[in-house]
Amino acid sequence: MMRDRIADALRKSKADYTEIRIETKDNTSIAYRGKILETVNTGRDVGGFVRVLNNGNWGVSTFNSLTELDRHVALALECAKALGEGDTKLAELDAHVAELSINLENDFRKVDLATKKEITEHYNGVMLSVPGLQDSSVSYGDTMVTTYYANSDGAYVKQEKPYGSLRFSAVARDGANVQQSFDRVFTAWDFNNIYNQEEKVANLGKRTVEMLKAKPVQAGNYTVILDQILAGVFMHEAFGHLSEADHIDQNPRAQEMMRLGRRFGPSILNVSDGGVHPNLVGTMQYDDEGTPTHETDLIKEGELVGRLHSRETAAKLGETPTGNARAMDYRHSPIVRMTNTCIKNGETPFEDMIKDIELGVYACDFIGGQTAMENFSFSSQYAYMIRDGQLAEMVKDVVMAGNIFTTLGDVEAVGNDLEWSAGSCGKGGQSPLPVGMGSPHVRIKNVQIGGNSNKQPSAMTV
Repeated sequence: MMRDRIADALRKSKADYTEIRIETKDNTSIAYRGKILETVNTGRDVGGFVRVLNNGNWGVSTFNSLTELDRHVALALECAKALGEGDTKLAELDAHVAELSINLENDFRKVDLATKKEITEHYNGVMLSVPGLQDSSVSYGDTMVTTYYANSDGAYVKQEKPYGSLRFSAVARDGANVQQSFDRVFTAWDFNNIYNQEEKVANLGKRTVEMLKAKPVQAGNYTVILDQILAGVFMHEAFGHLSEADHIDQNPRAQEMMRLGRRFGPSILNVSDGGVHPNLVGTMQYDDEGTPTHETDLIKEGELVGRLHSRETAAKLGETPTGNARAMDYRHSPIVRMTNTCIKNGETPFEDMIKDIELGVYACDFIGGQTAMENFSFSSQYAYMIRDGQLAEMVKDVVMAGNIFTTLGDVEAVGNDLEWSAGSCGKGGQSPLPVGMGSPHVRIKNVQIGGNSNKQPSAMTV
């Protein structure tokens, strides 16, 4: 019935091009702060999005009632006509037809609310049992989005997007010395990943208390090893957003910076993005323009070889859509967004990466950062000094700053231990959007580190 209703509205459209996206979203959220249960909530959100391209300009209408679909198609056309003549074009794309359903290993929709609350309460108790913690929070959330997408070219795609998370926060205090740490578990295909996280929760609490004794790092230039989480977030924020072509198409400086064929790093550096990796939170078979996703090489053997595209940006730059047009929900137009971005595995074991460093820093996880074009500043959650090839004392307030092109050129080793993590990305007023990030350990020389704990929030949230 949904497909027939959308097809009927598309047939009646008088625009040059029309697309309709209808979404249903079922979600659950549970949150504890300290011993207090703050939130238990379930809900369903239903809405739609119409976008038309007419005379080179977009027009958009969003809605919650599905009974007046024809009227919203007409309203979107009025918006496009009001803009006059434009120059927007779309890259050619085959009209794909697919109805996809997901077979979850353990479907969170079939787990009752009482069980989800019990799990969250249990982890909160584990956190509160850690000696020395002053405050804590534990939250659980799950979402299943079902989208129905069709356009006037004949495409029709129905697909499901699952997303589940546990988030932990711990606070320790010793007088004016306050330390806060975060950790999380994300899952897409298997609710069983939510179980057996007691060690992760307890370790977070213990590490937060230990950080009260950690000294600020001494500012200077160091050889730094990034752990898998921090390296993944760093590549997402400092490089990945530069690869999104809507950042490039009207910016001459960005076009020069992101010129295909430019050398970004050594031959051991390989970076890609794609929605095809199984069981990750950024995984989907089609983007929100009906384009099939695939793995797009961005850096290959140190050279820039690809960019991320929607149909519009691909047409502007004379390239091919990559399946990276994503909208946070039916209230927004799709824009160019990453899916699952990773630094591919190298060949260096961690023990070989560290053994010849006389004085360096092992930086782990992230707590915030800022990027401005090619310049960045990132803070790790915690870190350890490296002394004579061994991990030494814990340090805090590790803030790394630099230029992405210089920093990637200083990559000395890429590990063989890739791990995937996940986060919620923000861009263009659309947040949170689930994204996957993967990386092995990465060793970089000449990293400027300051001991200032003035941590700014990044577009990525834990």
